Amino acid sequence: MPPKAADKRRQGQGASSGGKAGKAGKAKKRDEETSETGEDGLTARAVVRSPDQLRLTEAELKAEITRTLTADNPHIPRDIVRFSFIERAYKLVDDMDQTTIHFTLNGYLIHKDSDEGRRQSIRSSTEAEQAPVEEKEAPVEASAEATEEAETKDEEPTEEAEAAEEEEREQAAEAAEEAKAAEAEEPPLPKQPEKKLANQFNFIERGSATYQYPLREKGLQTDPAPIENFSDNVNQWCIYDAYMEELERIEKAKEKEKAKPVVVKKEETHSGRKLSYVEPPHSDSLSKVAKAAKIAERMVNLNTFDDIAQDFKYFEDASDEFRGQEGTLLPLWKFQSEKTKKLAVTAISWNPKYNDLFAVGYGSYDFMKQGHGMLLVYTLKNPSFPEYSFSSESGIMCLDFHSEHSHLLAVGFYDGNVAIYNLKKASSQPSYKSSAKSGKHTEPVWQVKWQKDDMDNNCNFFSVSSDGRIVSWTLVKNELVHMDVIKLSADGTTMQGPEGLQLQMLGSGTSFDFHKKIDYLFLVGTEEGKIYKCSKSYSNQFLDVFEAHHMAVDSVSWNPFHLKVFISCSSDWTVKIWDHTIKTPMFVYDLSTAVGDVAWSPYSSTVFAAVTIDGQAHVFDLNINKVEPLCTQLVVTRKKNKTTHIQFNPVHPIIVVGDERGLITCLKLSPNLRKMPRIVSVLWCLPS
Repeated sequence: MPPKAADKRRQGQGASSGGKAGKAGKAKKRDEETSETGEDGLTARAVVRSPDQLRLTEAELKAEITRTLTADNPHIPRDIVRFSFIERAYKLVDDMDQTTIHFTLNGYLIHKDSDEGRRQSIRSSTEAEQAPVEEKEAPVEASAEATEEAETKDEEPTEEAEAAEEEEREQAAEAAEEAKAAEAEEPPLPKQPEKKLANQFNFIERGSATYQYPLREKGLQTDPAPIENFSDNVNQWCIYDAYMEELERIEKAKEKEKAKPVVVKKEETHSGRKLSYVEPPHSDSLSKVAKAAKIAERMVNLNTFDDIAQDFKYFEDASDEFRGQEGTLLPLWKFQSEKTKKLAVTAISWNPKYNDLFAVGYGSYDFMKQGHGMLLVYTLKNPSFPEYSFSSESGIMCLDFHSEHSHLLAVGFYDGNVAIYNLKKASSQPSYKSSAKSGKHTEPVWQVKWQKDDMDNNCNFFSVSSDGRIVSWTLVKNELVHMDVIKLSADGTTMQGPEGLQLQMLGSGTSFDFHKKIDYLFLVGTEEGKIYKCSKSYSNQFLDVFEAHHMAVDSVSWNPFHLKVFISCSSDWTVKIWDHTIKTPMFVYDLSTAVGDVAWSPYSSTVFAAVTIDGQAHVFDLNINKVEPLCTQLVVTRKKNKTTHIQFNPVHPIIVVGDERGLITCLKLSPNLRKMPRIVSVLWCLPS
C-alpha cells in the first residue's frame, strides 16, 4: 500500500473514532437532560397545595371513619298526606318510592351481525389490504432520494467523504453476500394468511348502570259504606215484651236439656253368661258434618268430571264457522239414579234463584202400569247424586218452582192431588197436600203454575187436570184452600142421563200457561186438540177458542218477549206458532213424529226447541231460518226409549232433556244456536 494511501486510511479511522467519541458525548448530555426533565420528557412539577386545604396529622390520616350507605333517597318529599276512605281521615303516606336515576347514557353501538356492522367490517378489511402496498412503494422513493444525495455529495469530493463511501460500499457488499448466502441456505417462509380485523364495536361495556324503573302512582277509591239512620221509640210495654221473650227462650232451652234421651242399660245372654252394655244416646254427629261432607263430595265430583266442567265453561265449537247457519249440541253431564231407572221423566223445572239447581219429577205415562213416584233435585255441581230426594205413593206428573220463594216447589200427582214441598225443611213428606175433603182433582194433574201473591200476601198456584177443572190453590195458615176458576166444557158432547136428562161433558185439560205481563190471561190446551184463551175474571165462558191440533195438546207456552205470540205442540207431529189475535197459526212445523215437549229460549224471542218421541232434539231460530231447524240431533241412543221433556237454563247456554228411562241429559248449545238478536234503534224525528 503506498504511504499516502496508508496515511489517508489512518486519518479516516481517526475521524471515525472521533465521530464515535462525539456520539458518546451527545448521549451523555441527553441522559443528563432526561434526568432533569424526567423519563417522560416533561419537566418535573412541584406539589402545590391550596391555601384553604385542611392539614391533617399522621394520626388523623390513619383514623378510620365508617360510613353507612343506604338505599333511601334523602331528597324525597316528606309528610305527604292523603285521605283514607276506610278511616275517613287524612293519613300520612309511609311507603314512598326511593328510586333515583344517577346516570343515563345513550349508546351508539352497532351489532356485528347487522347490515351496518357487516359493511364496516368489509371496509376495514379492504383498508388493511391496501396498507402494505403503500409501504412497499415508500422504500423505493427513499432509495431514489438517497441516490440523489449521493450524487450531490460526489460533486464535493473530499478525502473523508471518499473514505466513508468506501466503507459503506464494503459494508453493502458484505451485507449482500450474507443475504445471498442466507437465501441459499434457508428456504422462503410460507405466506401467512391475512388476519381479519375484528369488529371494533363487538365488546362488553364494563361500566353499566342498573335499569331505572319509571315512577308510577296508583290510587284506589272505594265507595263509602252505606249508612242508615235508625230511630225508634221505646216505652214500658216494649221493655216488658223483650223481657218476656228472653224468659221464654230460657225456658225452651231448659226443656230441650230435659228431653235428652236417657242412657239405657241392656242385658244379653250369650253362652250361659249375661253380658250387659250401655246403649249410647242418639247423636247428631252425621247432621253436624253433613255440610262439610257435601262440599267434599262436590270437590271430588269436580275432579272426576273436570273435562266436562271445562267444556261447559270454556268450549266453543269452532266448526260452526264452516257450517254456515247450522249448529250442534255438545253432550255434557248425565243425571240418573238407581231408584228411577224404571220411571219416566214427567216434568223438569229450573230454580229461579240458583241457576245450577233443577227439579225432576218421575212417574209413568203408561196408565196400565202406575206405581210410585220420585222427586229429585239435582245440581250441576254434583251430577252423581241428587241434592234432595222425595218419594211419593203416586206418580208425579208436573212441578214448578216459586219465582220469589225458591224453596217452595208445587207438585201435581197422577191420583189428582197437589202438594207443596219445602226444601228448607228436612222432611220427606210435603208441607202441604190436598185431600178429598179439600177439593182434589179426580183425574191426573197435568200442570201446575205459581202466580203472584194475592191481596193478603198469600202464596197461590193453579192446576189443570183431565177432569176439566182449573183450580186455584191458596196457602192459608197451615192448609190449602181451593177455588174453581173455570170448567172446560166440550162442545157438542152430551150424554143421556137418567129420566132423559142431557148431561154436559167436560173437556180434559192437558196443559196451560199464564201470560207474562197480563196476569188474568191464560191459555189451556185440551185432549181434543183445542186451545182456549181464558180469563180469571170470567169463569163461565172463554175469550177465544183455537182449533189448534188434531190430537192432544202436549204443551202450550207464551213467548217471554213477544206479548202476542205463543207456541203449542201435539202428538199429531206438529209444532205451531200463534198470534192470539189471529185464529190461524203463523208457522207450522211438521217433525214427522209425535212431539213430546216444546220450550222457548230465555235469551231470544225467535229461538225454541222441541223433542220428539224418536229421541231427537230440534232447535229452531226464526230469525235465521223460518223453514227448517238449525240443529236436529239424536239425544237418546237406546231403542224403545222416548224423549219426554226439554227445558232451557235461564242463564247458561245449556238445555236438559229427559226420557222414559229416567235419564237426564245436559247438552251445550253451539255458538250458531245462541246468537243474540240484533237491537234495532228507532230514531223519532219531531217536526220543528
